[in-house]
Formats: sequence, C-alpha cells, structure tokens
Amino acid sequence: MQTLAVLSMKGGVGKTTVALGLASAAWHRGERVLVIDLDPQGNATMGLGVTNPEFTMNDVLADPQPGIAADAIVDSAWGNRVQVLCADRSLEHRNTIEGPLSSQRLRITLGNLPRQYDLVLIDCPPSLGEMTRNALHSATDALVVTEPAYFALAGAEQAVEAVDVIRLASNPMLNPAQILLNRVRPTVAEHRNRAAELREAFGPVVLEVEVPERNAITQAEAAGMPIHAWDSPAGRELAAVFDQVIAIMSPRKRLWG
Repeated sequence: MQTLAVLSMKGGVGKTTVALGLASAAWHRGERVLVIDLDPQGNATMGLGVTNPEFTMNDVLADPQPGIAADAIVDSAWGNRVQVLCADRSLEHRNTIEGPLSSQRLRITLGNLPRQYDLVLIDCPPSLGEMTRNALHSATDALVVTEPAYFALAGAEQAVEAVDVIRLASNPMLNPAQILLNRVRPTVAEHRNRAAELREAFGPVVLEVEVPERNAITQAEAAGMPIHAWDSPAGRELAAVFDQVIAIMSPRKRLWG
C-alpha cells in the first residue's frame, strides 16, 4: 500500500491543494484513497466536504487501536472511494508532544487498518513537528511542495534532509523525497529564476512537471469537487498535471527506493 506524505516547511504554498489534486487523480483512475489530515487547520477535511466528524485524528493518535481508527474513517463528499481521517484544532497541541514512540503512533494506526486502499495520502502540517514525523515514519514516499519564491531553497533543503534522516534511521521503506513546484507562473522572470535555482541545487529530485497558478483549483475546492470533475480549460489543464505527478510518484515509476 503506497503511503504518500505531502509536506512543506511554510504555509501558503498550496500543500493541501496538491494533496487534494493527487487524491483527485487517483479517484479519477478508479483507485480507493484514504486521506489522512494531520494539519490542525483541517483544510483537506473541509476540501473533501466533511463537517463535524464524530472522531478525528486527535482521537486516533491518542489511542491508536484498530477500533478507534476504523470508526474515525468517513466518506468524503466525492464518494466512498475517497475516505478521510479528519483533522481538528486539537492536533496543534499534539504536534508539540514528544515522548517514547510518540512519532510512531500513525504507523501503528495504519498497521491496524485493513489494506483496502490503493493510496494513502497524508496532508502534513507546514512544519517538522511530531505530526510530520509521524507521517514520515509511516510513509513510503514523500513529496515536498514549494513555490518559486525567495525562501524556497532553504525550506526545501530542510524538508529533504528531514526525510533522509528518518529514512536512514528508522523507516527503510521511505523513498528519498521529491520536490514539486506549485503556483508557478512561467511568464514571471522571478519564478523562472527561482525554479532554475532549485533545479540546480537538487537536480532530478525536483519533478520536471510543475503546477501552474490557476483559479480553477480554488474554485473546485470551494465547490467541494475534485479538480478532475471541474469542467473548464484550466480545470482540465490542472487535472492533466496531477495525472502526471501521481504517475511519477507511483511505485512502478520510481527510479530508486
């Protein structure tokens, strides 16, 4: 079961948008997807049309027993092929808790779930706190989302190093991180220069495909729809981009690991 952690080192780069775009691509090709929302802001939960869940990831991580996690999984507004383990604000406190096995709680939870999903997507908080460490201890793949901005290089470097530390120390199933540029405007010189800077620093770790900045993505999110169901030229353009990204991140397409 592929488990993909989507992370970033700062908010506002469109991390959750990318996670939902990948969920949409998997949904479009008929896969069963579980989205785990570890970000206390809960944007993935809201984007998937879930409100007022009875249980959240805070409950699951407090007691990672099989019954709790199974009860917490709910269908998204996209249908029962995309299900959700929801976030809530209380995860902010849990993100700072450290202790014996605290970063292993999600791994224990996933190990107790039936292997009925083709893809598990984890939307991490924009930090390297306990929630992101939980995600990386559980993941097979990690996608670092950034934008072509001044601080992109330092943030991407920090995230890639964090993935490598966990991969080498405690999760041998985790592949090296890859980097995705989001909200790209190719006609803007600053964006072209920052993208070139990232590619020079990281080489093939940076995916060739880039996510362009388009209003269609926020329109689809506001409507509670997958981008693959948003019928507009920009929607179809974004859907094709996310199809490329998920194909690259597929275990069958990886060049290492």
